[in-house]
Amino acid sequence: MNKEINGEMINIPEHVAIIMDGNGRWAKKRLMPRTYGHSEGAKAIERTCENADELGIKYLTVYAFSTENWKRSVEEVSTIMNIFRKYLVDSIERSNRNNMRVRIIGKREDLPKDIVEKMDNLEEATANNTGLQFSVAINYGGRDEITRAVRQIASDCMAGKLSPDAVTEDTVSAYLDTKELTDPDLLIRTSGELRTSNFLPWQIAYSEFYFTDVLWPDFDMDELVNACRYYSHRDRRYGGVK
Repeated sequence: MNKEINGEMINIPEHVAIIMDGNGRWAKKRLMPRTYGHSEGAKAIERTCENADELGIKYLTVYAFSTENWKRSVEEVSTIMNIFRKYLVDSIERSNRNNMRVRIIGKREDLPKDIVEKMDNLEEATANNTGLQFSVAINYGGRDEITRAVRQIASDCMAGKLSPDAVTEDTVSAYLDTKELTDPDLLIRTSGELRTSNFLPWQIAYSEFYFTDVLWPDFDMDELVNACRYYSHRDRRYGGVK
């Protein structure tokens, strides 16, 4: 979709995925604890949802907590979980007001039971919303997601529900956490790191990558527009020749 922004026509991607990085470094620069950075990062999520919707982005998927993040200190993990608890509850009213649908992707078995219940409540409460389709990856790892999908495919083959010869790329996609979503057109990573960190490895096979030195709590509309502008100038060939 083309959108005019400050007199410039920019091709807006349908699906944007974001690796939100830099909360701890943002806080450290301000002589504050890492936990303060996570709190401010949560505000940046709310702001980015509003900005994405304003630009006409249809799908937004963010990496909030990876399967590897459990290795962080008990205090930091506990703070992040409490931020999730508040965010999941507060999001119901805000999402419905903005006609935003929220999905949670990732492995739920390892999460506290009350957080899983709040996830279910949020998804159910926003299921009929038709605006921005917002997905949050919590306790998510791309390899774990693919492993779970392969395990379920194997189980269905053994049960006679699926023939091994009938398994295609579309079949695999249908068993992933993102089965209701399109693949990301654009992947953004903040804080200057140049890796994908096990985020959506299957889905980003043909995504454009935009890396920025901006730390996540400082991510704003200007930086989102910069990412879309970068995407707009990419020649997407999907392995073909033009």
